[in-house]
Amino acid sequence: MTRPLRIQYPNAWYHVMNRGRSRAKIFHAPEDYLAFVALLREASFLWKVRIAAYCLMSNHYHLLLQTPGANLSRYMRHINGLYTQYFNRTYKSDGPLFRGRYKSIIVEQDRYLLELVCYIHRNPLRAGLTKRLEDYRWTSHKAYLSESNQWNWLHKEFVLSMLEENKNKQKQSYLEFMKKEESDTLKTIYEKSTLPLFLGARDFIDDIRHKYSGKTMRKEMPQSREMAIDKIDVEHAVVKYYKLEVEDLLKSRRGNYNEARNVAIYLMRKHTGTKLRDIGIHFGMNNYSSVGSVITRTKQEMVKNRNLRQRVQEVEKLLA
Repeated sequence: MTRPLRIQYPNAWYHVMNRGRSRAKIFHAPEDYLAFVALLREASFLWKVRIAAYCLMSNHYHLLLQTPGANLSRYMRHINGLYTQYFNRTYKSDGPLFRGRYKSIIVEQDRYLLELVCYIHRNPLRAGLTKRLEDYRWTSHKAYLSESNQWNWLHKEFVLSMLEENKNKQKQSYLEFMKKEESDTLKTIYEKSTLPLFLGARDFIDDIRHKYSGKTMRKEMPQSREMAIDKIDVEHAVVKYYKLEVEDLLKSRRGNYNEARNVAIYLMRKHTGTKLRDIGIHFGMNNYSSVGSVITRTKQEMVKNRNLRQRVQEVEKLLA
């Protein structure tokens, strides 16, 4: 089984999802939903996790949460483990309840947080389970409309303050916000079979990617490819070091040795995991075997040529 990449840092926001094994129900009775909500509440205090929104469906759940302590994995292991124990004990079953490891998406607070609150709360509407949000019991929507202290454990005040600073107007602002259709961008993203690792603007994604690009690429973690340095990063580092233009890397002149171009090809393969064929297309090379030859020759030359090896290491420092 492939393992999802877990990126954890203080105050990160996540959209977390999990589903029953073989799409089987994980909630059968009202008592099951109540038990899960109670578990969310208790664990949020235990692990100092902030739950901003949730939606429980019969065979899956959605959570929007923040982790001041950078402890998403520990929190979710606690939640899924204890609920599985409760479920197996209640229904005299055995074995895993969930289909596998939960999915999590890192969310940019300013760009997607409010849209995700709407998306999560409107899940029952999209599924055709209700015609009015207030009629579906198992979301945190009602908590945003309630003045009861029983919902103080939810991190709703922060979300409401993003909608309206005036507390007297927050509830109405929330209601107006929930009447809007969900973002087309979110709909498109969540309709795909493979979910992204991030939801955010390019600079937000790049910032996290560069901070964690030193992580080892693991075959059992396909999402780690999203954390890799990309082709453009390699190009920029090489042209900066060699004081060239990008066009100088892409030009290929028969009989002329272009060290910068060869180094770019070598590092692109090493640090991005890009296929030889795609590297060849990028550099205008007709045969992927030619790309492999360039990489092999560069490796061999680095063994013999200390100066070249040092130059390549300098370019890698720029990438880091």
